[in-house]
Amino acid sequence: MRQERLMAEQRKTLTSVVWSISSKIAIFTLKFISVPILARYLSPEELGMVASGMIVITFLLMFAGAGLTAGLIRDAREDAVSDDTVFWTNLAVSALLAVAVFVWADPLATLLGAPEASWLLQVFSPLFVLYLGPDVASSQLARRMAFDRDAFVTVVAEALGAMAAIAVVLGGYGIWALIVQLYVSAVLRFFGLFVAAGYLPGLHFSSSELKRHMSYGVRLVGADFVNFLSFQSPIVIITRMLGLPQAGTFNLTNRLSDLPNQIVLTGLMSVLFPSFSRMNEDNARQAEVLSRTTRATTLLLAPLLFGIWAVSEPAMTVVFGEKWAFAAPVLGLLAVSKGIMSPCGSFIPYLKATGHASVLWWFGLGRAITVVAAMTLGAWWDGLEGLCLALCIANLFVLLAYLAIVLKVARLPLAQGMRDTLLPLAVAGAMAIAVRLAQGEGLIIFHGAVLQLAAGVALGGVVYALLLALTQRRLVLDLVRR
Repeated sequence: MRQERLMAEQRKTLTSVVWSISSKIAIFTLKFISVPILARYLSPEELGMVASGMIVITFLLMFAGAGLTAGLIRDAREDAVSDDTVFWTNLAVSALLAVAVFVWADPLATLLGAPEASWLLQVFSPLFVLYLGPDVASSQLARRMAFDRDAFVTVVAEALGAMAAIAVVLGGYGIWALIVQLYVSAVLRFFGLFVAAGYLPGLHFSSSELKRHMSYGVRLVGADFVNFLSFQSPIVIITRMLGLPQAGTFNLTNRLSDLPNQIVLTGLMSVLFPSFSRMNEDNARQAEVLSRTTRATTLLLAPLLFGIWAVSEPAMTVVFGEKWAFAAPVLGLLAVSKGIMSPCGSFIPYLKATGHASVLWWFGLGRAITVVAAMTLGAWWDGLEGLCLALCIANLFVLLAYLAIVLKVARLPLAQGMRDTLLPLAVAGAMAIAVRLAQGEGLIIFHGAVLQLAAGVALGGVVYALLLALTQRRLVLDLVRR
């Protein structure tokens, strides 16, 4: 009976992963079409202004929710009073933040080093309500493992947002294309999630339920805060040290280098958190799933990201046009920095689900200090490329520290941890180096960026398949059978 229950749980988790990743693939396709079109009509300064403005919104949203919806997902039961309490709390806080940002847009923009973006902050201020309002409905879908509904809403919202942005930019309205895209997607997601979850907020509020969820959520907010410093601080550092055009270049290349993570990692993490939470009574099972998902995630993500580095020159020209070709080294280094961190995709949901939020906080704080210091030094030393190279080096040390912490918590042997993380990374790295050398030695002799990109991708696929057959055959066969 227990075996049947575990198999049913595995099937449900796998189905959820498929739906979640499928939605990310659809969104990837939309962005792969829309982002290059927008990039050809927008300047680096305009992209930098939007990136700087969204930093403020993202930062404050992290505190606004106080991690309350994570507590809802972690609950084994659904409770109307609990859900409504979180909804009304989120709505009140998001409305207050919207007013505050609108009033204090000028000093906030100046603090970022982009005073010319203050009007954008005022335009963006209503996004707080649109982003935070449907979080309870989203948590209900996650708790039910109903990722097919969430995926449908997300894809439709992103598709119509991208179409609206393209229409606006082709109409000659420049930066307003990005603003329209954000609002169309946010509004559609807002109403779509309520319908998908069948959630209609009631007039319930419980201070005891709010306190219960805050006791768990506040710890996650602390971890999210330090992670924010690691992931979002580059825009602030670049804007203040190098200027808005460089920030726009970073923003554009970061979007492209982050697409593999957007496809695989975000979809996987959204499923793993509730999945690990359901296994809280079976620590051995949690550790087994952690090991398997770490290897699978690394085998899938690392070659995509290291592969972007290998073909960064033709990729930048093909995707964004000749005017952005200068940013190819930035794209390659950002992809490598993300590839190094690809094994961590299962670490964060595992630590969250097992109640180790304090571990995430302290580790995240150390990581944030390391990464921010490294990027600041790199930007001072060699501008934007120096910052990206420093990020690669810092992430390597972060990965090793992360691995040591997770192995200790999960009580897994060091040899297994090395096999699950460093070996797949080495295989992907070897593939990327082979492609890069083939290009450098003139073995790929096609003329034109499109043919060079296609040849590099094809060669990388063949080399990686051979390396997998030599080093990871058992895991690949096991995943295929499942």
